[in-house]
Amino acid sequence: MASTARVQILNLVQERFEVNQLKLISILFLLLLFLLFSIRVNAQETKEWSLEECINYALEHNISLKQQDLNIDYQQELLLQSKLGVLPNVNGFISHGYNWGQRVDPFTNEFATDRVRSNNLYVQGDLNIFSGLQQINKIKRNMLNLQAAQYDADYYSDEISITVAMEYLQTLYYLEFVDMAYNQLDITNQQVDRTSKLVEAGTLAKGDLLIIEAQQASEELSVVEAENNLALSYLNLTQLLELDTPEGFFIEKPELGLIDQPEIFTPEQIFGIAVEYRPEIKSAEVKVESSERDLGVARGTYYPSLSLNGSIGSGYSGANYLYNNPTLSLDDEPFGETASNEFVFPYEVKFESRSSKAFGDQLNDNLNESVSLNLRIPIFNGWASRSSVAQAKIGIANADLELQQQKRDLYKVIQQAYNDAVAAAKKHKAADKRVNATQESFNYSEQKFNVGLINSVEYNDAKKEANNALSELIQAKYDFVFRITVIDFYMGKPITLER
Repeated sequence: MASTARVQILNLVQERFEVNQLKLISILFLLLLFLLFSIRVNAQETKEWSLEECINYALEHNISLKQQDLNIDYQQELLLQSKLGVLPNVNGFISHGYNWGQRVDPFTNEFATDRVRSNNLYVQGDLNIFSGLQQINKIKRNMLNLQAAQYDADYYSDEISITVAMEYLQTLYYLEFVDMAYNQLDITNQQVDRTSKLVEAGTLAKGDLLIIEAQQASEELSVVEAENNLALSYLNLTQLLELDTPEGFFIEKPELGLIDQPEIFTPEQIFGIAVEYRPEIKSAEVKVESSERDLGVARGTYYPSLSLNGSIGSGYSGANYLYNNPTLSLDDEPFGETASNEFVFPYEVKFESRSSKAFGDQLNDNLNESVSLNLRIPIFNGWASRSSVAQAKIGIANADLELQQQKRDLYKVIQQAYNDAVAAAKKHKAADKRVNATQESFNYSEQKFNVGLINSVEYNDAKKEANNALSELIQAKYDFVFRITVIDFYMGKPITLER
């Protein structure tokens, strides 16, 4: 008995161990899946966005651009409707009603006093044959309006692209500025450690250490400010992209280095290229043509219009009776005379029974068809046509002025972009020279400070000068890249950081 109990206990322990082992394996498997999922999510969240990806995403999700797409759809519908407007208009009509009281039945031409049911059915159509070419001008005008809407959408796309590029470069600038701030802080930290040891050894006075530590605190503040500016720049960029949050959003950091300064075309050369393809110019040109078509539509009201109309219809009346065995009886006494002195005797129709004529028979009996040509000749309409023509001419003049203004605005923008690019190129070149000079000066000052030939104040002055020069170089570099990008943009080149 004891051995049997022992065996049962061992079996029970083994079963529980196997169950626990399975549970442990299941838990480990779930943990492994969770870790793999987390790694994948983190990899997705830390994806670095290129400039091209940012621009494409912004174009896909920007609300203003979606509104422009809706405007294109709206213009397409107007164009379709104007094309279908050359087809005939066909309308059907069906009525079903009852009448009480005396009236003349339209189908029997007799007085009806009882309740009478009536039905009317007809189809009517008309075709505009000629109306001063108004419909053709409307079609061409709507085609031009559709082109203008597409050009407007392209203009919005370009504006969004250049804005994203500007904010992208701004973010790159702050990324590099943060790295520079950390590098400078690291150099100062090392100098603090070195100075502390020299002070402990009695080589330098404690005042030198305090000055270096003050510089350390100042550079720590610069790091915080740089990181705040970077965070704000990321926020601005993600808002342009219509992202919900900047968390997990990072951009690629292409190695720009020192930028070779390309030949910059003159404003006249840039404008000569831009004016041929810029969407805002094309849109203004198309709108001038559209306003000329409006004038054609207005002038069409001066001409006669010719239309073809046709209809077919029938009806039913409950007062249209069929009489069984009708008889006619005349009274003996006349109630009047005709113009030829003939007596008129009243009569009475008698019948055994009556019933309304069948619906189908009445439709055949009452069938009527008509065809007509209608010529409408305008004689006087309160000067409405003349006023419409005058308004259309004003619209043409206004559209032409808008085209001239767009060209002038474009030339002004190109002039400004050219001047900015030239200035940025000079500043970039000068900043590069200054960095080389101040860095050599700082390296020399650092060596002198380490051997005690200069004090901490002179050392800090040299370091600040080098820091300022490096900061100006970074700013000048990204400003120059953006200005060159704008020039390329107006010359029809794609927006890219690859040079």
